[in-house]
Amino acid sequence: MRIDEIEIRMVRLPYRSPFRTSFGADVEKHATIVTVRSEGVEGYGEGVFDPMPMYREETIAGAHHLLRHALAPELLASGCNHPSELTGRWAQWRGNPMAKTALELAVWDCFARQQGVPLRHLLGGDRTEIEVGASLGMNPVPETVASVGWHVEQGYRRVKLKIEPGWDLEVLTAVRAEHPSIELTVDANSAYTLDMADRLLALDSFGLHYIEQPLHWDDMLEHARLAEMLATPLCLDETLTSPARVRDALDLRACAVVNIKVGRVGGLQSVREIHDLCVARGVPMWCGGMLETGIGRAHNIHLATMPGFVYPGDTASASRTYARDIVEQRLEAVDGVMPVPDGPGIGVTLDRGFIGEVTESIETIR
Repeated sequence: MRIDEIEIRMVRLPYRSPFRTSFGADVEKHATIVTVRSEGVEGYGEGVFDPMPMYREETIAGAHHLLRHALAPELLASGCNHPSELTGRWAQWRGNPMAKTALELAVWDCFARQQGVPLRHLLGGDRTEIEVGASLGMNPVPETVASVGWHVEQGYRRVKLKIEPGWDLEVLTAVRAEHPSIELTVDANSAYTLDMADRLLALDSFGLHYIEQPLHWDDMLEHARLAEMLATPLCLDETLTSPARVRDALDLRACAVVNIKVGRVGGLQSVREIHDLCVARGVPMWCGGMLETGIGRAHNIHLATMPGFVYPGDTASASRTYARDIVEQRLEAVDGVMPVPDGPGIGVTLDRGFIGEVTESIETIR
């Protein structure tokens, strides 16, 4: 596979409404769209790094520097026989899984389009639709209860609430009073510490499917200690940055559920390795989201067709997040089920007119 050129495009999209978590409130998406062109075929990837290191340590400035001066030149010089080889080749540059993923995803998409097959076929996924859940930010209790009700009416198979100390028991009590039997989870985004264990133990009374990343974003040992105390299973997110980290977390029993975000773990080849590990150990997986545009969302939909993804993920309807997306196809769930886009690759194409309007910068490397 000869790579002819690589385009790095920065876009800015406003959210329909602010998305509030323990990190703060976000009002817009800064997304890097990477395009790989090979012998007349284009493939697309998306970078999920932020302007500042709020979720993990990567940033837009650092990722673009690595893409521009290391990853893109190496790929242009060497090409690739199969996208699965890139993870090993790029190991010479330590860390930076999100930067590597942005380019690797574009190569996978381009390769699948050249083969004339949907991306899911290359990943071993055979489903044509996936069950999805909704992730709700932190809003006033009455607004949250109403939002949960709307999503339940829309058929979403799981509702996830963002929580933090002081914003947990009250909102969960109100939601459970209205919806005693829905599949409900919470995500703390590392907002608690182990000395708050009593407060976390109180969450056991709400019948949660799992509690996501309550403690430090890079911790395993304290999560393992907390898991022994809780009746509710723990799920890790920010902590799991590679197949090796997932293996360590499972060995330590720091989690019983694995959240996969392709950018966080270093690309689709890493997802394949984690998937096989979790399937072998009987550990349930689900696909998380980073409020991606239609490019990243389409990739997430395809990887969630793999058999190990057994819980509803965060790939809900794009219209929940954006008034207008940058792809021509509408990625919308119906009764809590998201169809997998048809066609080769990820099955979506750029809305050329609109993406031009929201582009802040564009660079082509040949």
